[in-house]
Amino acid sequence: MIDPSSLYRLETDADRQPQQASLLHVALEGFMDAGNVRTQLTEHILEHLEHTVVASFDMDSLIDYRSRRPLMTFDRDNYSAFDDPSLILYRVIDRSGEPFLLLDGMEPDFHWEAFAEAVHQLCLGFGVRRMVSAHGVPMAVPHTRPIGVTSFASDRELLPPAEPLFGRVQVPGSAESLLHLRLAEAGVETMGAAVHVPHYLAEARFGDAAVAALDSIVGFTGADLPREELVAAAGLNRAEIARELEENHEAAEVVAALEQRYDRFLDGQRKRSLLAAEAADLPSADEIGAQFEDFLRAHSDDETPGE
Repeated sequence: MIDPSSLYRLETDADRQPQQASLLHVALEGFMDAGNVRTQLTEHILEHLEHTVVASFDMDSLIDYRSRRPLMTFDRDNYSAFDDPSLILYRVIDRSGEPFLLLDGMEPDFHWEAFAEAVHQLCLGFGVRRMVSAHGVPMAVPHTRPIGVTSFASDRELLPPAEPLFGRVQVPGSAESLLHLRLAEAGVETMGAAVHVPHYLAEARFGDAAVAALDSIVGFTGADLPREELVAAAGLNRAEIARELEENHEAAEVVAALEQRYDRFLDGQRKRSLLAAEAADLPSADEIGAQFEDFLRAHSDDETPGE
């Protein structure tokens, strides 16, 4: 395996005086991210919070340029610019003054195991104890209903009680998923949120899903992240979607059908919960037996001669 420490370079200040940060937020581009959830969240954080670069990765060792084909600018008679890929580790300060790390950039094509160990080395250097991430997944749900989120963690005790939506399944791997696995094995708590994005908005920016992702990250970590601007942008996005549906009757019919199916599913869930609650209120077999014995004993006492 390639030497993991050769894959990254600490900035001079970070190398001289590493500043502790117990949280790492990972946001790698290139794998599934319906609704551009990960991108919106990362842009929002970097736009509204103070941040500095503390480390950068060697993309020449990690990226397959021929499959990615970074853009270059040809200006009349010469090449003038190269949009080189990047993978940057930022130190970000939340609104309460607490620092956290944000790993933002392209998902590596090569050396995933070495990359995971490199991130682990950075976690040790900066004192990271928890890693979080959030991304969007396409689902057959309407945008007009509450946004669903599938949460996952290295320790089930970190998650609130909930009925899992998925059982045991195999899914395509990603460098980000591998980080969840390898960092957990190394003793770092990991938590993630897969936000449910309507499949018809998978290639667009869906603001409500980005807000749900932000809320999940805050719920995982307690970080004081700005929310108002993202909520406002989501409102404008929602209005734009509504206008497009007014002009596209076929799309509107698809959304209406999804709404009906969603409501039927929710109604079924409520009925099952009600039946479960009613069943929980029923006495157990032992309780019924004890009550029956009390009844027989009382009835026998009432028929005792001389009383």
